[in-house]
Amino acid sequence: MDLHTSGWKTVLSGWVDMISPFWPQIAATISISLAVVVTVHVTQHKRDSRAAAAWTGLVWLVPLLGAILYLLLGVNRIRRRARQLTGGIIDAADGWRVAAEAQPEPKHLQVLSRLVGSLTHLPLTAGNAITPMDAPGALQAMIARIDAATESVYLATYIFGNDAAGKPLSDALARAVTRGVRVRVLIDGVGSLYSLPPVIYRLRRQGVRVERFLHSLAPWRMPYMNLRNHRKFMVVDRQWGFTGGMNIRAGYIQSPPRITDLHVAVEGPVVGQLLRSFAADWYFTCGELLETSYCGAARVGDVQARGISAGPDADFDKRRLTLLASIGSAEHRIRIVTPYFVPDLTLLATLQLAMLKGVQVQVVVPARNNLRLVHWASMHALRWLVDEGAELHLSAAPFDHSKVMSVDQHWVMVGSGNWDARSLRLNFEFDLECYCEALAGQLDRWIDRRIEQGRHMTSADFQQMAPWRRVRNALAHMMEPYL
Repeated sequence: MDLHTSGWKTVLSGWVDMISPFWPQIAATISISLAVVVTVHVTQHKRDSRAAAAWTGLVWLVPLLGAILYLLLGVNRIRRRARQLTGGIIDAADGWRVAAEAQPEPKHLQVLSRLVGSLTHLPLTAGNAITPMDAPGALQAMIARIDAATESVYLATYIFGNDAAGKPLSDALARAVTRGVRVRVLIDGVGSLYSLPPVIYRLRRQGVRVERFLHSLAPWRMPYMNLRNHRKFMVVDRQWGFTGGMNIRAGYIQSPPRITDLHVAVEGPVVGQLLRSFAADWYFTCGELLETSYCGAARVGDVQARGISAGPDADFDKRRLTLLASIGSAEHRIRIVTPYFVPDLTLLATLQLAMLKGVQVQVVVPARNNLRLVHWASMHALRWLVDEGAELHLSAAPFDHSKVMSVDQHWVMVGSGNWDARSLRLNFEFDLECYCEALAGQLDRWIDRRIEQGRHMTSADFQQMAPWRRVRNALAHMMEPYL
């Protein structure tokens, strides 16, 4: 055995000695070959020319490492796996439409409703009740609804902390399991690691069925690390729902709070669309089929609503096209509240066109952000928008994680989606579009308070900004395709 091993070592050493003078040429050949292969793949599969250019530049300027990063982060394998499991309709519902679909009251918003209906293949449902809540109120309402559950509780979230917010909710879920309620919890594979130890171990000890979306600690088994399930909703007894931007974290409920957010309680037929979106994600994750029929009343309020379930699988660009359509439909005022505002050039140009036709555009972002790079990039994009006539307001502390858009005091969109490349291209998101003057008025008053308590930033403020800060912001904005 020793002689055999020694022989192999001699042969191997000989090969190394023979090719060692040619290592530079070999390395160059491998690097160039990988760059060419990646470039061909990028040109064939990337619809966004800026993303294609960014990835191409990376693989040529950073040999080998750029190709590895593209393999891990740039290749979208979700579409293929989704079709294997669901026939390609992972995010869409079953495509049903009603014969007499609800129509929004303002005539100019009816085109928007038809367009979003074509994008989602879902009807605009009438008779819903949508109740906005702050994060502490929403958490308490969710716990109360879980404690009253008799049939099922389905919860999906990006972050579920093992902390002062997550523990009471996990205890309520455990009590529901004890009563015989069917409980299913879906946590994003990356979001589940925000709290250590992860709450999944606590939930499993309590008998709660919990799964992690696209999770693996082994890089070679985790080719989806850049594609996250950012959705946040809960459906109880197939008739009550909650959705919005709130994660389950202690920062929302501590005193004083470190984060604020907006969540909504949902009643009415649109809950069926939340339910089907959860069922698709659950089936995608673990293969279990859930009952998706809505069990609530046909009419509990006056809000016309529709779910917009979008992701990087079969629903690419659904949210982005919805935003473009809503901006184009505006005749009077557009209001945007988001923690992360790094839109692409098309969205910026569409907002500019809206302002040119006389539409007032107001953008509210946090004065202090939890992601500095994104905040710097936002400031660069907002500088140009403010120069074109938009109003920029910086909301006061604590950090506001809310995501709300309002158009013409009648249409609103609330949910999990932000105005950045990650939400628009990489994440699985869920938003509600709602047509209701009363609800829009309520949320407009909520935005008014954000504006009153914040600071108005003008073109003069940007001009007075230190030159090095403007350069920093511009450099950060160059990373827009990756943010």
